[in-house]
Amino acid sequence: MPIAVPILDWLLTEGDAWVQYRTRRDLLDQPESLPSVQAAREAMLADPRVVEIVASLQNWPGPPLNRHKQAGHHLHRLAFLAEIGLRADDRGMSTIVERVLAHQAEEGAFLLRFDFKRGKVNTNGPVLAWMLCDAPLTVWILCKLGVGDDPRVGRAAAHLVAHLRENGWPCATGGVGGFRGPGRKADPCPYATLLALKALSVYPGELKNKEWAIRTGIETLLGLWEARAERRPYLFAMGTDFRKPKLPLVWYDILHILDVLSLRKAARDDARYCQMHAALLEQADEAGRFTPASMYRAWKNWEFADKKHPSPAITLIAWRALQRSL
Repeated sequence: MPIAVPILDWLLTEGDAWVQYRTRRDLLDQPESLPSVQAAREAMLADPRVVEIVASLQNWPGPPLNRHKQAGHHLHRLAFLAEIGLRADDRGMSTIVERVLAHQAEEGAFLLRFDFKRGKVNTNGPVLAWMLCDAPLTVWILCKLGVGDDPRVGRAAAHLVAHLRENGWPCATGGVGGFRGPGRKADPCPYATLLALKALSVYPGELKNKEWAIRTGIETLLGLWEARAERRPYLFAMGTDFRKPKLPLVWYDILHILDVLSLRKAARDDARYCQMHAALLEQADEAGRFTPASMYRAWKNWEFADKKHPSPAITLIAWRALQRSL
């Protein structure tokens, strides 16, 4: 069903500046040159919370990433800025972008700082390393910020395709002593597959086997949904917690997967996608609004962390995916 006018009005009156901006761009398809769009974007850039995030990321890569669900980490804070529409030429962003691009492994993946002590793996202090559950997100971020045509991003995208197997992306790492997640080596990592598909879906350049990789990623995620009662590779399940609408798009959950899959017609036309689409839509209230069912403490000052009231932000992201399917 198409998005109702009252929901659009609600998003434009009750949403934060970034919600209003993205509503105009993504749901109403208004051009960037429109004065109302420019005003919303300027208000978004002036939001003290956005200004604080930009300032906090100047020391990229920042503190070590201890777990990939660490929603307040630099990686996810930068991803949020990319999500809401900041660009590399916005105030304070050029330094961050250059620091991200400067931290690249010889094999092509972008690096983060890790301090790992898990099982037999001990990095003995912070090290620069990459995993397939973070490196693709950095590629996506850089593409969304508008520097996807940089050759360094191209190398990182090619690195992603090189790691693809016939059943999706595996758990793979570089620089952390051979660490591997809790799963069978032959299984795909659902989260790595989600992030790799997300990155390649927005990468603007030509890349050998890119479309094959995207098709494989789509089939892997839809296949995992189809077999969700039997399969939980690397402990990623699609149960109750998976179905809870939540922002930012940090983890492996229904809103994140639908947002990525909805970018491709091949996914939108699949019956399994339609089932997932329906599972999300049934969580809307009578007015079509979505209320957070869970939240990240690191984002408690944002309205999408308020579990007692409908969230304009979550409603926007949900309807953006749903509208792409119409």
